[in-house]
Amino acid sequence: MDTVMETVTSKKVRSVRPVGTRAVLAELDGLAEVLALQDLLNRKPLPGQVDVLAAAETVMVVGESASATRAIGARLLQLELTAPDVTDSGLVVIETVYDGEDLADVAELTGLSVDGVVAAHTGQTWTVAFAGFAPGFGYMVGENNALTVPRRATPRTAVPAGSVALGGEYSAVYPRRSPGGWQLIGRTGARMWDLERPKPALVRPGDRVQYRAVREVVTASAHEPESDSEHHTESGLRVVSPGVQSLIEDLGRRGHGPLGVSAAGALDRASIRRANRLVGNVSTAAAIESVGGGLSIEAIGDQVIAVTGAPTTLTVQSPSWADPVNHDGGPPPGATRTVGMAAPFALLDGEVLSLGAPASGFRNYVAIRGGIDVPAVLGSRSADTMSGIGPAPLTVGKELRAGSDTVSTAVGSPELQPDFPSAETVTVLDVVPGPRADWFDQSALDSLASQDWVVTPQSNRVGMRLDGQPLVRTRDGELPSEGTMAGALQIPPAGLPVLFLADHPITGGYPVIGVVRDEHLDRAAQVPVGGKIRFRLVADSPDFQTPEK
Repeated sequence: MDTVMETVTSKKVRSVRPVGTRAVLAELDGLAEVLALQDLLNRKPLPGQVDVLAAAETVMVVGESASATRAIGARLLQLELTAPDVTDSGLVVIETVYDGEDLADVAELTGLSVDGVVAAHTGQTWTVAFAGFAPGFGYMVGENNALTVPRRATPRTAVPAGSVALGGEYSAVYPRRSPGGWQLIGRTGARMWDLERPKPALVRPGDRVQYRAVREVVTASAHEPESDSEHHTESGLRVVSPGVQSLIEDLGRRGHGPLGVSAAGALDRASIRRANRLVGNVSTAAAIESVGGGLSIEAIGDQVIAVTGAPTTLTVQSPSWADPVNHDGGPPPGATRTVGMAAPFALLDGEVLSLGAPASGFRNYVAIRGGIDVPAVLGSRSADTMSGIGPAPLTVGKELRAGSDTVSTAVGSPELQPDFPSAETVTVLDVVPGPRADWFDQSALDSLASQDWVVTPQSNRVGMRLDGQPLVRTRDGELPSEGTMAGALQIPPAGLPVLFLADHPITGGYPVIGVVRDEHLDRAAQVPVGGKIRFRLVADSPDFQTPEK
């Protein structure tokens, strides 16, 4: 029987849709064509290509600039697709105990016996079509449709890590404990995602997989990170109070979409760049991103600090053990002073810096000269709240070592900051319609752009949830999952938009009515809960033509 890898029927990309100004979505006739285009782009990247996100019927290509993206879109329409070469190299064997809770249900749904389900699952080679949902979660397609089953009507709130499952035409292994609606047929001890490996994902798009039935699971022991409770920092910062949420961020990790990993990184990129520039760091140095004030940090050794982002009061308190008679010219014990925003200042050993509640805006960035020295994961020190990759949120007593990511022997001069939104102001964001604006009529587009959307408390680094008059779709059903990006405005069935931010999932199944221009995402990140957003539709994307067949 022919495999899906051998059944490319269309030699061309069917159409290309803009996704904002920094990505394009290639639509194809089926999964075979998706795999063919994905393979071609991985082997021969197009000029300016940054990331390739394959899905069920589409491939999204992210470009390094708007001009590069336009050229990529035009070039995609000219590519000739051929089936990828299939070899036995790279075959991944996953040992599985077939005792899943839904095994009997799958047998009934497919008309097979339980043994027949196991035989069908182990008796064919599966190909990893694309990644998504979570790092290490690979959507695998088989050589036939014998095990095509619907997802559960009610998803489970928690699926154990290592669960082997079926959903639609796909098979997959849950890499970590998470919610899920697939049919569980077994379990494995294979570590689908392990950052201690040179290639963290056990299976990657294009890999071939064979499931092997075994009687018991052998689980590889997880790497236990070394505790830092006994290691003290000689120069850096100690967290006195983390506030509501404080994370370590830099400019993010790019190019790991095929692993199911989003870029993450600072939400207000201009502010973190400004903070690093003020203390003489490289722009990619790691800093603290803090929300809503309340962060307090103590200097371990003398440090140079700068705080940018939302305007707030910065208070420095001298340590209780300071010289009471001021022999060294320093402040007396417990004395306080204020320092300015967007300007470098000295935080002496034992002094505590506290951030007040922002007068406007939402996020602050605290940079230390040299940057924060924590281990990089996939090339970035950023915390990703969606996948759990990167440093954990800051906690009381956590010590942060100062690094050496400087670019200059001098610090910068004080800088002006832009105006930041408040709960009373309306922030205007430019939106490029599409790629799925055709799921809505003109009245929905008019409604998107004519009302003030309110940021709800359910918002986070994954996405801003907005409240207002719901938008009505003109199509029923759901969209097959496809690549998405920061700035995408997804419209779930309830009609209330979700504006994806840096920690968004790399694929989504709700139609994207439009994409906020990349340069306006910093502005969006500073809109506080309760603040208002108005979208302004702009025609700023090329109209790619469908090639003649």
